[in-house]
Amino acid sequence: MSVKELKVFCGNANRELAEEITEYLGVPLGESKVKRFQDGEIAIEINESVRGADVFVVQPTCNPTNDNIMELLIMIDALKRASARRITPVIPYYGYARQERKSRARDPITAKLMANLITTAGADRVVTMDLHAPAIQGFFDIPVDHLPGVPILAEYFLDKGLKDLAVVSPDLGGVQRSRNLAERIGASLAIIDKRRPEPNVSQIMNVIGDIQGKTVIMIDDIIDTAGTITLGAQALIDRGAKEVYACCTHAVLSGPALDRLEKSVIKEVIVTNTIPLDPEHKIPKIKTLSVAPLLGSAIVRIHEDLSVSKLFS
Repeated sequence: MSVKELKVFCGNANRELAEEITEYLGVPLGESKVKRFQDGEIAIEINESVRGADVFVVQPTCNPTNDNIMELLIMIDALKRASARRITPVIPYYGYARQERKSRARDPITAKLMANLITTAGADRVVTMDLHAPAIQGFFDIPVDHLPGVPILAEYFLDKGLKDLAVVSPDLGGVQRSRNLAERIGASLAIIDKRRPEPNVSQIMNVIGDIQGKTVIMIDDIIDTAGTITLGAQALIDRGAKEVYACCTHAVLSGPALDRLEKSVIKEVIVTNTIPLDPEHKIPKIKTLSVAPLLGSAIVRIHEDLSVSKLFS
């Protein structure tokens, strides 16, 4: 790896993760500053030369979503105007991913708008993790490296040495992710059949598969208000599951999420640090795994023009 040509910068969204990545890579974090004017406008300073460099910008577009998006777009523009050879935003959590299609008349497709903005700002390729809808990769007209969180979660559960396991998908849309985890840890697969009468509200209809007397692992890409995961866990216990673990890649944890998780029958909640956890979110029931080695390995392979998919084969 040519260290002189590889540079990593970050905004304010998840500086701790960016520092972990640069420590893994053995390179310093790029010198930059994000400032705010009195009226709230964002200003970016790049305080070192990036001319001819292969630049990666680590910035999940999590809460505060719109501020973090603008930081990312302005930093990409600044790097482009400073003659960086290639600019790759590393977006561990892609905000607005749940607005990826029209559910009703006159709905926007904001995930596509996001892709347009990132490309127009000057990005040459994008690295992201566990998009809510994998088809969002097709919204970009530049290469997208879409990294899965399942291998990290699977390694954790294998190390725990749990027996008689069943992996449960909380809905039909997550079956592929759940099957991937089940195959990696040697577990059976079950599915919760639910319906959503409105956003952030779910009703459990049925459980498809055998979970009687089993240790169950529920997996999703996002835990937001935790309504789906806690209701699902209770339904599994009511139907004979021995104990329930929950895991996800993106711990959004908004609104009543913490209270619901603490009061739930879930034994442990395993998340990754694609989104930084606030101090009040670091409760004993939540275990955080780092994605820095995965993202660092992907950055190395992109920088050296090697296959990123080899990381998972």
